[in-house]
Amino acid sequence: RRGDSVVLDIFIPIRRYWCDMTRTVFFGAVSDEGRRVYDTVRAANEAAETMIRPGIPMRDIDAAARKVITDAGYGPYFTHRLGHGCGLDCHEPPDNSSACEVLTRPGMVFSVEPGIYLPGKLGVRVEDLVLVTEGGCEVLNNYPKGIQIVE
Repeated sequence: RRGDSVVLDIFIPIRRYWCDMTRTVFFGAVSDEGRRVYDTVRAANEAAETMIRPGIPMRDIDAAARKVITDAGYGPYFTHRLGHGCGLDCHEPPDNSSACEVLTRPGMVFSVEPGIYLPGKLGVRVEDLVLVTEGGCEVLNNYPKGIQIVE
């Protein structure tokens, strides 16, 4: 229906390695609350990605995204880990979660996928796949993160 959010989780293997990306679109229109939720999730995604570089505990990346969502008042509605390793399987270790003490290192590939899900109202997730580099991280998918309204 008009105003509904649609979460599109797209994953497929390419030459034996998995790709994973999620974007959320709104059908026909977006409410003020939908826009607030979307902007919060996008900010959480970007906060996490900004801090990724070698030597960072995965739990700290999760915490950075979770803080943005909690500070906006939506903490209880971020109901899953921030992400997962991705390679020969779509979901593989390490978890990008509050419990993971693994330190990032160059060559690691994992997802950054914060989300807010308001039961009976809307859900939003913005997911990127990132590669840890010597100097930070590279976002591997190339699709805009701005809010999109489709007809």
